Amino acid sequence: MRIASTDAEADESTQGVRMPDRADPSTADAGDDALAWFTEVVQQHSTALVRYFARRGPRQDAEDLAADVFATAWRRRDNVPREAVLPWLYRTAGFTLANHRRKLVDLPVDAVPESGAPRVADDPELSALFDDELRGALMSVGERDRRILLLHAWEGLDGEGLAQVLGISRSGADAALSRARKRLREAWGDRMSF
Repeated sequence: MRIASTDAEADESTQGVRMPDRADPSTADAGDDALAWFTEVVQQHSTALVRYFARRGPRQDAEDLAADVFATAWRRRDNVPREAVLPWLYRTAGFTLANHRRKLVDLPVDAVPESGAPRVADDPELSALFDDELRGALMSVGERDRRILLLHAWEGLDGEGLAQVLGISRSGADAALSRARKRLREAWGDRMSF
């Protein structure tokens, strides 16, 4: 068993390998730029992310979930599109929320239904809506359409921002929003009793 190494052994093991030096200005500048970018992202978008989670899940978890998204943004900072940071954060927030919800459900795999209607009482997004008719109409349009409509209505996303969150083209996002609106109008009209 080897307990300690000498300085000579350490020098031999690192020969030919460029070790980062804190005094190296190029390394310091790159780190400072990344930190400055990340600090700006957090300052600009933390409120929007906390609101996103508070509308869709337990309010007490909203800040922790937002912190998880920012941790992912820091780890993947080279992959975050600088021109569309907020849509990227919303997309990551959707995945984070889905993972969080899965953790809360203790359900054996064989008991998972192939598909089913969302339960309004168990869905924080729908239970936050106070109008029963609107809640019913939103419930009937399907999960994807509901997600698109709520991203548009609550988060103010359309066009390129919505496309980034959904991971589709701008024209695809516009078409998806148009279809979702049409389905909601139809569902709303079917539910009207007067």
